[in-house]
Amino acid sequence: MESDTAWAPLRVFDPLDQQIVQALQLDGRAPYRRLGEVLGVSDQTVARRHARLRETAGLRVLGLTEPLRMGLTPWFVRVRCTPDAARQIGDALARRTDTRWVSLLSGGTEIGCMTHVSDPTQDPHALLLHKLPRTPRVVQVSAHALLHVFFGGDLSPYSRLGPLAPEQVAALRPPPPEDTAEPPHLDEGDLRLLELLARDGRTPAAELAAATGWSPTTVRRRMAELRASGVLYFDLDFAAGLHPSELRTSLWLEVEPAHLAAVGAALAEHTQVAFAAATTGTANVYASLLCRDAPSLYRYLTGPVAALPGVRRTETAPIHRTLKGPGPFFLPNR
Repeated sequence: MESDTAWAPLRVFDPLDQQIVQALQLDGRAPYRRLGEVLGVSDQTVARRHARLRETAGLRVLGLTEPLRMGLTPWFVRVRCTPDAARQIGDALARRTDTRWVSLLSGGTEIGCMTHVSDPTQDPHALLLHKLPRTPRVVQVSAHALLHVFFGGDLSPYSRLGPLAPEQVAALRPPPPEDTAEPPHLDEGDLRLLELLARDGRTPAAELAAATGWSPTTVRRRMAELRASGVLYFDLDFAAGLHPSELRTSLWLEVEPAHLAAVGAALAEHTQVAFAAATTGTANVYASLLCRDAPSLYRYLTGPVAALPGVRRTETAPIHRTLKGPGPFFLPNR
């Protein structure tokens, strides 16, 4: 019987493309020579395939920041609105540089996104609503602070489910971030560096040096420091519509506090889970799911999810369309 695991982004590529995608997920800045050595092909082949994936699949390597590691408070925001207003409001949210993963949910009656504020006392509702179209078609806004990530960030279903052998994964995966008590200080050069990497995670060191005023050696050293601290990690983004057959779903769980850690650890092992975190609010666990189709989602909810300890209530919302992916910058062609 075919697995329920949704691995649609890789099934549309040939085997070498799949390997390159997983390798870039593991280390988005790995040189072509290094990727070729691990995959057993020439660096020219890797470069040519990567260029083709960029052109045909919209593949982008993004250098992203982890808000928790920067001392910022990430929030899950849900905006319920009338269906005729969802796309307009969703586009307004997507154009903000402090939002990620802006999606239309529940058939277009709800918008979900992630955002962060530098001041934990700031009202997250005001953060978003004062820039939204001034319309009574917004019915309700709720926000839930992200407390702990169980699975996500520098991990993803691509790196977990890809075709590479364990020794190849070990050769490419960077060391885990260090646990530090205080977030690192970021100066103007760091902010410029991170902005450029968020647009293109494989921007050459020479270009980064010209933009920051640093030497290429300083750029490489600072990137290594930011990655070691967990502030900087690399992720992949694809063009919209590349894998329309998969069913993407948001899952909220209300879990008894005594079972929260166990539920999070279990979700991190489920191949259907692309992201899972503990949050504030009555529904204190959020997960983003990738399932092959509706029957697969049903089997997952009535099987692995139903077996989780201490779950009082579940809520699901299919993701109708993703307006903005993991990066901070809006791409209108999504």
